[in-house]
Amino acid sequence: MNYRIAVIDIGTYSTRLLISAVHLKPTLEETLNSVEDIFSVGRITALGRKLKETGYLQEEAVNEVLSTVKEYVLIAKEYGVEEIIGYATQACREAKNGNKLLEKINQLGVDVKLISGEEEAYLSFLATAYGIKPDKDFVVIDQGGGSTEFVYGEKNSGYSMKDSVSFPFGIVSLTERFIRSDPPKKEDLYQMRDFIKEQLKEIKDFGRAGQFIGLGGTITTLVALENHIFPYVSSKVHGKILRKSSIKKWLDKLSSMTVEERRSIPVIEDRRAEVIISGIVIFDTALDFFGKESITVSDWGLRHGAVIKRVMERFNG
Repeated sequence: MNYRIAVIDIGTYSTRLLISAVHLKPTLEETLNSVEDIFSVGRITALGRKLKETGYLQEEAVNEVLSTVKEYVLIAKEYGVEEIIGYATQACREAKNGNKLLEKINQLGVDVKLISGEEEAYLSFLATAYGIKPDKDFVVIDQGGGSTEFVYGEKNSGYSMKDSVSFPFGIVSLTERFIRSDPPKKEDLYQMRDFIKEQLKEIKDFGRAGQFIGLGGTITTLVALENHIFPYVSSKVHGKILRKSSIKKWLDKLSSMTVEERRSIPVIEDRRAEVIISGIVIFDTALDFFGKESITVSDWGLRHGAVIKRVMERFNG
């Protein structure tokens, strides 16, 4: 028996849809290995714009997200999915009017849930464990628009999540807080780096892990830039290793450009050009702080973790 499931990820910076086909097998492991992506799309909706400044989701951003979700629901129905589930993250956690948006999304036929940073970290862990299948203990860095999750995973006979922290900073909040000029001044980037390093002291023991794995639009864009992948092809990005020297190279190059100059690079989406510097600083600072020379890049994220979690729930009754 097979069924299809759609997951909509309503993030601080982007709204994404994944439709997966699940082929039920005799064991859970066989079933998870059978999961097949049949449609994936994402759109930068910048839900968290001006959130730090005002405490509220902006009407324009809310309408853009609702329009996008409405379109995704139509696509999901065309694919004949059995269920459409949604997850909302940091922007809705933080905004005073976040619940109003979730009510409107529910009315569109999406079973949407506001998840905590810990739940978000767990979905990132599942996506990494089953998407990358590390052969040693690992740390996931899931960099988003409003939060960044660091997850410590252990590899024994299977995978288990040992620890996780969700930091309330991401590419949108860091850009709004630290970048005051275009192109950014080195002083702004130093201050951002110092702020991130101060937060990471809380998890300094994560450096024991043998493998670091990065998730999110910034790190996948860097792989595409480094390997001349355009148009974007998930299979050419997923599992690639990016060296710290390459991350530093792109940080130096892109931070010397204006937003408009970054927009002219085909690999970088228009809106991502505004915030990509903050994303690169997160990864560059983390690798420096933990003394790592490279990071494995995953194109699987929250949506894939949500599919895996749902399969586990259905399989276990």
